[in-house]
Amino acid sequence: MRIRALAIRIIRQFLRDKRTLAMMLVAPLLILTMLHLVFNGENYLSKVGFVNAPDAAINKLDLKDVKMTEYESEKIAEKAALDHSIDGYIVFEGPMVDKIVLEGSDPSVNGAFMKWFQQAAKQLMPSQGSPEWNAEYLHGSEDMGQFDYFGPVLLGFFAFFFVFIISGISFLRERTSGTLEKLLSSPLRKWEIVVGYILGFGLFTLLQATLIAWYAIYILGMLMEGSFIYVLLITLMLSMTALTLGTLLSAFANNEFQMIQFIPIIIVPQFFFSGLINLETISDWLSWLGPITPLYYAAEALRDIMVRGYGWDAIYGNLLMLAGFSALFMLLNILALRKHRAV
Repeated sequence: MRIRALAIRIIRQFLRDKRTLAMMLVAPLLILTMLHLVFNGENYLSKVGFVNAPDAAINKLDLKDVKMTEYESEKIAEKAALDHSIDGYIVFEGPMVDKIVLEGSDPSVNGAFMKWFQQAAKQLMPSQGSPEWNAEYLHGSEDMGQFDYFGPVLLGFFAFFFVFIISGISFLRERTSGTLEKLLSSPLRKWEIVVGYILGFGLFTLLQATLIAWYAIYILGMLMEGSFIYVLLITLMLSMTALTLGTLLSAFANNEFQMIQFIPIIIVPQFFFSGLINLETISDWLSWLGPITPLYYAAEALRDIMVRGYGWDAIYGNLLMLAGFSALFMLLNILALRKHRAV
């Protein structure tokens, strides 16, 4: 009887907590659906540029598995590669291939390009068999590994994840302990409370961002072509976005467990659409989610610095987007305080 009574109490508790019940039943289905659409997308088609390619050579090639673009000069093709319009280009000298140039920052894309070219070379020059071709790289090298490419994404993800969880739970405790109610009863304005909390948590966010970036680059040996200061700046801006989002969502949680429930909705999608998986292969139903997530912009900025060695001109747009997310979440934080008490 006592066991049955305990079981009935637990069941009733779950039935009363509609959010927990929904997360248990609905969230796994949403994530599985997302995984299905992500991994069952289209196959990646290499984007190949041809420079001074004779028509006779192009007519020999099987182009059904690539996206082909012709260029009048190598300079134009190189700019297209740097803009990610193409993965690389092939320069012809008369009817023969002179050299191959790859953009180089994604090893999997490089591999797909070279695999296609090895097959194409057999069609262009059947008498030469299967010679080894050495490609030139605008970024990276043939020794670049997957961890070098995914490293910036993982660096941004862990910074975002831990700041989001810690800030959300900490702000939740401020509210459940009654501290926030006391502050709302004081002469402090709502925006002053929000900014004060952001600055307070922000000090430790800066420390965490610095530690994560330093450890990943200088201890784990993650590829680093640009300036560490820019990496630190990007990580800090992303952490501030996670901080403001975490404090915002904590207003809609009644305990730590409910705060954790936001992970499948907020964290998991960003992991998929931050560039860890090529967005060109993801189903159109989901690919639009990438540009509305903060990690999408942070990961691209980190890759521009760490993998491609770019500077401020390449990342300031992404930093503005992160700053915009932070400002939006701060504004919503101020509005969310009205839920607790009107001053």
